[in-house]
Amino acid sequence: MGEDSRLRAVVTLAQGMAAAHTPRESWRAAALGACHALAGSFAALSVWERELGRLRVLANVGDRAADEDEFPDQEAYPVHQFPEIAEFLHERWAGGGEPNAWVETADGPAAGPAGYCHQRVAALRRRGRGCCVVAPVVLHGRAWGELYVARPAGVPVFGREDADFATVLASVVAAGIAQTERLEEARRLAYTDALTGLANRRAVDIRLDEAVERHREDGSVVSLVVCDLNGLKRVNDTLGHAVGDRLLERFGSVLSLCGAMLPGTLAARLGGDEFCLLAVGPPADDVVRIAGELCCRASELELGEGVACGVASTGDPIGPVRSARRLFRLADAAQYRAKAVRAAKPVVAGREGPDDPVVRLADAPPPTAGERRRFRGRHDRPRT
Repeated sequence: MGEDSRLRAVVTLAQGMAAAHTPRESWRAAALGACHALAGSFAALSVWERELGRLRVLANVGDRAADEDEFPDQEAYPVHQFPEIAEFLHERWAGGGEPNAWVETADGPAAGPAGYCHQRVAALRRRGRGCCVVAPVVLHGRAWGELYVARPAGVPVFGREDADFATVLASVVAAGIAQTERLEEARRLAYTDALTGLANRRAVDIRLDEAVERHREDGSVVSLVVCDLNGLKRVNDTLGHAVGDRLLERFGSVLSLCGAMLPGTLAARLGGDEFCLLAVGPPADDVVRIAGELCCRASELELGEGVACGVASTGDPIGPVRSARRLFRLADAAQYRAKAVRAAKPVVAGREGPDDPVVRLADAPPPTAGERRRFRGRHDRPRT
């Protein structure tokens, strides 16, 4: 491949990663770009998970073997089987070297010092490949993972120039990964409550809109638990806002724990002292049971005075739910009633007969300007 072709390949790789909308798309673009640039038949991108002592494969592209999924959930290898990234590279850096790529073949090293190659050689033979080039990906001055490109048996093996080019490609991949991480962090901040680490109101709005649309399409049960943390103002006024923040964080942990008991449930802080759980799929009775567990655990917190908890589910007789706004109003009305009667258990919309007071309250005409209470729609501000 000439210089112009290699330059175009680098540009294509960088553009592919820049156009990615998710980390998976970015990983795939990195592997595909490197595979094409090096005329390989297969490529993989792996990350070094230091805390687990393993290389975890993020993406496999090209001619994949039967045990190589495109985005594998479980494909990982102990670092001691491929210790170059943890030992060999660090030794070279300590001596002032660079994290250069190396080549290995099904017969052993071909170009550059391979360090420890027996596991890679065995993998090449097992999968019918003739050679591979391995390029460390260095991010923020530390080994992040590796880029791996292979060719089938019977074709020319990678040479020293290919290894040098792979080193360049790995640096481009590192820049793309850094950009992806920055974008992911921006998205995380946009949809995360800074104090508790739970989802925020914006995330709930988006997820609830999607859930209600799914309910309208296939009848999936959508349930919303809205709860108001009692006693926060007293804690703030008597013990200070720092202690109040600890109460919010502690309750957020309890909410997250309870939400984890229902697969796929979103735990969120709406703002101030209001929190919610959004569940899609579980039966209404399961959601009510978990809401009861939440009330029980909240009452046992050292600070605060428990929670007022309301539940609204399309699995209960609440009438048609054609919008996220209506389900929110129902859950909010149930929570308001729970607070008014100082209920120790959740109040559930639609479970008090055909003239259910919660449903009647939620569906009542909007309050006049003189009334204190108003229900939130998507663009209403939560109470603080």
